[in-house]
Amino acid sequence: MPDVSVVGGGPNGLAAAVTMARAGLSVELYERSPTLGGGARTMELTLPGFLHDVGSAVHPMGLASPFFRAFQLSRRIPFLVPEVSYVHPLAGTTAGVAYRDLDQTVDELGIDGGAWRHLMRPLVEHIDGVTDFTGSQLLRLPRDPVTALRFGLRTLEQGSPAWNLRFRGDTAPAMISGVSAHTIGRMPSLASSGAGLVLAAHAHARGWAIPVGGSQSIIDSMRQDLEAHGGVVHTGVEIDDLRSLPESTATLLDVSAASLKRIAGPALPDSYRSRLDRFRFGDGIAKVDFALSAPVPWANPEARRTGTLHLGGTRAELARAEAAVARGEHATAPYVLVSQPTVLDPSRAPAGKHVLWAYIHVPRGSTLDPTAVVTDAVERYAPGFRDVIEASSAMSAAEVERYDPNFVGGDISSGALSIRQMLARPVVSARPWRTPARGVYLASSSTPPATGVHGLCGYYAARTALRDMFSLPVPSLRID
Repeated sequence: MPDVSVVGGGPNGLAAAVTMARAGLSVELYERSPTLGGGARTMELTLPGFLHDVGSAVHPMGLASPFFRAFQLSRRIPFLVPEVSYVHPLAGTTAGVAYRDLDQTVDELGIDGGAWRHLMRPLVEHIDGVTDFTGSQLLRLPRDPVTALRFGLRTLEQGSPAWNLRFRGDTAPAMISGVSAHTIGRMPSLASSGAGLVLAAHAHARGWAIPVGGSQSIIDSMRQDLEAHGGVVHTGVEIDDLRSLPESTATLLDVSAASLKRIAGPALPDSYRSRLDRFRFGDGIAKVDFALSAPVPWANPEARRTGTLHLGGTRAELARAEAAVARGEHATAPYVLVSQPTVLDPSRAPAGKHVLWAYIHVPRGSTLDPTAVVTDAVERYAPGFRDVIEASSAMSAAEVERYDPNFVGGDISSGALSIRQMLARPVVSARPWRTPARGVYLASSSTPPATGVHGLCGYYAARTALRDMFSLPVPSLRID
């Protein structure tokens, strides 16, 4: 009989399992798929030799997450940090370029350089305070209240109709909107602006890192550590009911709030199940991967140096596209998030060739194949893109959910990102990872701090379980 059972082998489930095993407990982890990874797998999706990140590809939190920093992830696997964190193409060769160097970004923004500096510098200089404030649940006192206040004021500004007041041109506000649109939802909003400011600050602080070999390398390093500390991994095993697990003192579930209700069902009181019913999932993504015979011929030269691009035009155009999706429509000119990791990591494709990953936002559960829409969008900013495509593979929002049930309707955040649901994720509680069922904990992105490959949802669930069920301190995660 293990001390701990963990269901789900994504980054959060593995973070929970690693933490419990490091505390000296016996741990068994169950994953429904043949391989671990969840939203952080790397696979040959198009042609042999082309390695595509099925989900996450670029990792701002890979170097910033308190869990990964304690785990010393950057010492376990190599990361590549580009000088250009992201690019936001506009008309012709014009583009907003977010360099890792804040001053260089400011210089190239011209008329809005000073506004960008004033917006970003306090957050960049105090990035650990920003990470602490945004990297857990909000019902607590921040360690750096001054930085939390600065961040909050900027979030209020960029999340309201006042979001354009500090800017005079189109480029800088488009750049902020491009990172804010990662949340999938109407803009401006407090949730999207907060997420955008966090991502933009990391772009100038530790950078937007890309793991060599793909996101799977992060997963593999966590599995190796788990097994080195006695953990046992079961793949190809789907858990639909807690009663099918071996008896254990603690059970940590890296599943969506909806799956928690289904799996834990009778063990949960009616009042808690009713609150889970009120938890809402957001709209989805539709994704396409390309195998390319050559680099993407971006019109803007700096776009050829970055791992990440945001396509969709000006702030107003992005807001219209996101509003259409929120109304349940497919945007005619959607926001497109693009990752091109082989610009930095040539190991992902045969010599001289490349991979490209892109998604659009779509209504929840959409069955739209995004290939044509994405191809048109990239061609707009990279004339000749069609000529370098060798193969492609697409997933609709409905197929994204079939790939990973945590992504309900294609919602890769495992729950809509809104201020209400940042406070009630999935319920309002000082310990939202703890469920009313004794020894049962929710360890997924349906808990704070929500979406992203950071391991923190699982880490916080494990810390809570260690305290509640074992009276054990949080263990060291450093390399032995």
